[in-house]
Amino acid sequence: MITRYLAIAALALGAALPARAQEKLPVVATFSILADFVQNVGGERIALSTLVGPNGDTHVYTPTPADAKTLAAAKLVFVNGLGFEGWMERLVKASGTKAAIVVASKGVTPLKAPARREHGHGHGHGHDNDSTDPHAWQNVANTKIYVANIRDALSAADPAGKSVYEANAAAYTVKLDGLEREVRETIATIPAARRSIITSHGAFRYFATAYGVDFIAPQGVNTHAEASARDVAKIIAQIKKQNIPAVFLENVTDQRLIRRIGAETGAKVGGTLYSDAVTDAKGEAPTYIDMIRHNVRQLVSALVS
Repeated sequence: MITRYLAIAALALGAALPARAQEKLPVVATFSILADFVQNVGGERIALSTLVGPNGDTHVYTPTPADAKTLAAAKLVFVNGLGFEGWMERLVKASGTKAAIVVASKGVTPLKAPARREHGHGHGHGHDNDSTDPHAWQNVANTKIYVANIRDALSAADPAGKSVYEANAAAYTVKLDGLEREVRETIATIPAARRSIITSHGAFRYFATAYGVDFIAPQGVNTHAEASARDVAKIIAQIKKQNIPAVFLENVTDQRLIRRIGAETGAKVGGTLYSDAVTDAKGEAPTYIDMIRHNVRQLVSALVS
């Protein structure tokens, strides 16, 4: 009888514990911010691999043979979509993966990338009048859509873990609700007339639309678009005309252009904003929530005087 009770207890304990390492669902996320979302929802039931890690630039990433092997072994592959991972289709084909490809941004209302033209031709390496801005996570409300899509995809792939994924997604969404309130309340402390800044590339259009801050970028939404001399001259003139108080660096772009603009205009170089990637664990923004909070603090520090 005792042996029977011990066996029943062992079975119950096994059901309550997370899956062992070899039983975890193998999933892939294309870049570090998306990986943070997936890990928050998947928790201990998934084994997560990230293609473009902390401080990495997904726009210019070149996949490796190891990435193809990672995809081949995965059950789910989470991508941002909206044209962000231009190299992904080739990688999927090369890997021969049978994994489901999940577009985490599905359901987001996309914003158009601002047009950048020179000599009558599109200037922005694939981002023209008709292109979509892929940086939807910069609006916290959109991130909640990502989380719901991730929850549903994980639940479909691992039905036994559905309740875990739902609970994790709900808990993380509560945190995102708090973050969104915090962002709105903090931005409200910046005088409306001072809510204009310069950043390296156009990664903050969703943030600008949601929270009422005007971001101006010499590069387009893609970091391998080079700003033309005419673009830079126009921005310098605009800074002087509008008395724009600050320019900001980004962790995934060459900082020399922004420093040059700051030097020529007298605008304050306000620090580093995190746009397309989180930092490693020792950095200022190792998670998405840390990243948004850091960016808002940087804006307030530079714009509130």
